[in-house]
Order: sequence, then C-alpha cells, then structure tokens
Amino acid sequence: MKTEVYSWRVARDLKSELEDEARRRNTSVSSILDQAAREWLNKSSEDVGGDEAQRRLRQAASKCFGAFAGGDPHRSENVRKALRERLRGRYGR
Repeated sequence: MKTEVYSWRVARDLKSELEDEARRRNTSVSSILDQAAREWLNKSSEDVGGDEAQRRLRQAASKCFGAFAGGDPHRSENVRKALRERLRGRYGR
C-alpha cells in the first residue's frame, strides 16, 4: 500500500507522454512512474557494482605501473638541456 507522496514539476510534453503511455497500458501514471523509478534504482545499484569491478581492475593493473629503466633518474629534469645539445649536434647551431 502506498502511503508516501512525492511531487515534482515536469514539462508539459513529458506529462502528456506519460498519460498517453498509461492509457496505452491501461494503468495509472503513478504506476508507470513507480516502475520507472524501480528500474532506475536497480540499474543504479548495478552501476555501483561496476565501480567495484573498476577498482579491482585498477588494482590488478597497478602491478604493471612503474618507471622505464633508462639509467638516468634525472632525465626528465634535464630534457631541455639534452634536446638542445642534440639539436646543436644535428644542425650545428
């Protein structure tokens, strides 16, 4: 038995579509809204499970994360200098 009330404003065309669908199904607008809300909640709870799956995937993939072994731990700090030297060597500038 329904005991709670919830109301909100909808666009005129949406209300019309809801009423048309209720007539087509030979039911009330409130039962269509109940069904839509339940389906959305079920789908929403499944998405939360997807978040957990994503967390597990990231955790498994993080074992592969790391740095490339290049031998120079300060390479990124010195890239500008190294690039200029390389260009100077190539183009004589």
